[in-house]
Amino acid sequence: MKYRFGDKIRAVREKRGLTLREVAEKAGVSESMVSQIERNRVSPAIDTLLSLAAALDIDLEYLFSDYKRERSARVVRAGERTTFSRPGVVYERLAQLEGLLPGIDGIEAYQIDMEPGSKTGSEEYGHKGSELGLVVEGRAELTVGKQSYILERGDSAGFASDFPHILANAGDTTLRVFWVITPPKNEISKRS
Repeated sequence: MKYRFGDKIRAVREKRGLTLREVAEKAGVSESMVSQIERNRVSPAIDTLLSLAAALDIDLEYLFSDYKRERSARVVRAGERTTFSRPGVVYERLAQLEGLLPGIDGIEAYQIDMEPGSKTGSEEYGHKGSELGLVVEGRAELTVGKQSYILERGDSAGFASDFPHILANAGDTTLRVFWVITPPKNEISKRS
């Protein structure tokens, strides 16, 4: 999808009674560049777009509002979840989103069920990114680096995942967690 900012930029400029030259000077770009952007002949680089927004005192939310409305959701039905397992641990991918916006690597979410005594993760290494988890049922022990935390139902934790980390079932019933990882590790894809 090619997004066109020109109409909104021109409408704001005209409403404010500014000339192309005035906006160009404030934004530090050429007058012809502003004209081409307003006529949707070129897509501005992000730094140019930010400069124009500042020069016109435009909220970026306004510029991207149409883009947001046109996005669709990626739905994963309960019976269609992709799964993989390790001894005592079952992962169900709830959703995975990649390529949402430039510069964002994506995100994936799992429901993880762990039998008593089971664990997942690594004591030796981490991986790029961040993780966030919520205990839905049971009792967990989360170890990040050398620090351990006991998490009960309803507790949540977030951490930079470049440290070694382990999630273990610290109870005597099944542990169920909701877990989010960014960027996606694509564990299921590697095992399918």
